[in-house]
Parts: sequence; structure tokens; C-alpha cells
Amino acid sequence: MNDKQWFEKENFWLNYGPIMFDAHHWAEAPGIARAICEMCQLPPGSRILDAGCGPGRITVELALQGMDVTGVDIIGPYLEAAQETAADEGVSITTVQSDLRSFQPQEKFDAAVNLYTSFGYCDTMEEDTKILKNIADSIRQGGHFVMECLSRENAVRDFTEGEWFCRSGKTVLTEFSVEGAWEGLRSRWILIDDETGQRIEHEFVQRLYSAVELRNTLLECGFSSAQIYGDFELAPYNQKAATMVIICRK
Repeated sequence: MNDKQWFEKENFWLNYGPIMFDAHHWAEAPGIARAICEMCQLPPGSRILDAGCGPGRITVELALQGMDVTGVDIIGPYLEAAQETAADEGVSITTVQSDLRSFQPQEKFDAAVNLYTSFGYCDTMEEDTKILKNIADSIRQGGHFVMECLSRENAVRDFTEGEWFCRSGKTVLTEFSVEGAWEGLRSRWILIDDETGQRIEHEFVQRLYSAVELRNTLLECGFSSAQIYGDFELAPYNQKAATMVIICRK
């Protein structure tokens, strides 16, 4: 693979990170971290893998819960930001710059998480599955995996052709369209700097999986069970689901 896929390019995340990881998403991180520790019954000191950790939004909060956390991401500046946040909060985390399609740790983890915007962007389904298989192989027998991502059902229910809003000193315009038979969601994001008027734009496709389809894939990757919920409080996954959360056991 000579040409980088868009999610491997640092410049994209440096420009779009503040838009995606806004104040609301940072504010909900402590509650998500506590919920993960409770649903997986993790005692202090448990080794947790944050697969696709980004700037450490959940990584640091899990460390504040007393966990031994390793954050893995392909984007170096995000890992640096995670370490800076951890230092500010007075906790220690381990960060590893690696591609989840090839990541293979030397020691097993008690649990792993993959949350928010971290899945479904590879060129092929085989690559997506490879990521899930590597995560499964990274977890000890009896350990847990908590996955959250946009499901096909929620994408259909909440579909809009576009919107605009202001955030982090930029005007943001978005356009959305459907790929294939709801196989993916194409997103076009345009950022206009409110001071300079500088305009940048990016277009990408996120592959969409139904909850059942993704659950079955996770079982095929080596998990013994996979339960689907509608949020981190374990609400039913139905027409009112806020998101899709799948809790797996190895």
C-alpha cells in the first residue's frame, strides 16, 4: 500500500479534529469511561487497549478510573495530544503509533474499546474485518471488547442531506449522500475559517454495517458472545437508540 488512505493523513485530523471532538464529546467522556469499567467489571489496574484512541478522549478518562491504558492510533500528533492531556490530569498512559490493520501487541489486554468515529473507513470489508480480528487477538480469554459506531439502521433513521454550523472558529458545511444500497455514507465537509476566510474541504465514505451484521462478524473474529445496546447505559437497541454499542466477551 503505497498511497496513504485519507484517515492516515495527519493534515486531515489536524484540521478536522477540533470539529469532530468538540466540547460536548469531551464532556461525555468521563461517563463513558465509568460505564465501560462497570459493564466489563474491570478492577483497578486492568490493562485496556483503546484501539483508535485519537487525541485520548477516552484513554485519559479510563486512566483516571485507575486503569492501565494503552492508546493506539496511526496519527502521531493525536498521540502527543493524548500524552499532554494525561500529564495535565496527573495520570500515566502508554501510546503506540500503529495501524490497527497490522497491530499485534506482545501481551494480552483485559479489555479493549473502539469508539465514536474509529471504524468503517478502510477501502475493503476485509481490512475492516482484519482490524476486528487483531483487536480480538489482543484480548485475553474471558476479556471484553466494547465497540461503538454508526450503524446502518441509525444512519437511515437520522439521514439528512446536509447542514451547517459554527464551531472552533470555523463555519462548517456538510453534504451527505448514500453509497450503493446503503452500503456506505458519503460525507463532504467544508471548513471556512471565520477570520481568514480560508476554505478547505474533504470527502470520505464510511462503510455502514447493520448491528446484526457487525455482531456476526465479531463472533466470527473470535468472540464467544456479542450483545447489542442502544447506548452506554445498556438501553435496548431499537428505534430510540442513541447509538450502537456492542459488548463482546472473548
